[in-house]
Amino acid sequence: MERMQEACRQGALLCRQGASSATERIVPAARQTRDIATERVLVAREWSAPRLARAAGYVETDLAPRVSAFLTEMAHRVEPPRRQRRGRNAALVTVAGMAAVGVAGALLTRRNAMREAMDELGGSQSQHQSSDGQMRQP
Repeated sequence: MERMQEACRQGALLCRQGASSATERIVPAARQTRDIATERVLVAREWSAPRLARAAGYVETDLAPRVSAFLTEMAHRVEPPRRQRRGRNAALVTVAGMAAVGVAGALLTRRNAMREAMDELGGSQSQHQSSDGQMRQP
């Protein structure tokens, strides 16, 4: 049993040494990989930033108005035609016509009444006026 424990200790020691050795080789490679990746990400960002800005300008000034006009046109095409309310319109025209005839009739009646009143006044005044337009005493 003691031999077995000794073998396990030996195996654990060898594993630690192997892990330590692997760590010593992997850590510098990982750091180098991180540095290279950081540099390449910065290069990619430098390359893509002006292109993204240009694309944003295009979308804002050219594409968006076209899309908006297209969508507006499609909305007009899709919208169903409005129903015509002929019965209601005809009734309104008829009522408006009757009102106009009534107003015209009332005006004519009033005009005729005014004319008759003027005729009556004109006849009585002509008896009291002389030919020169001066009023005479009866």
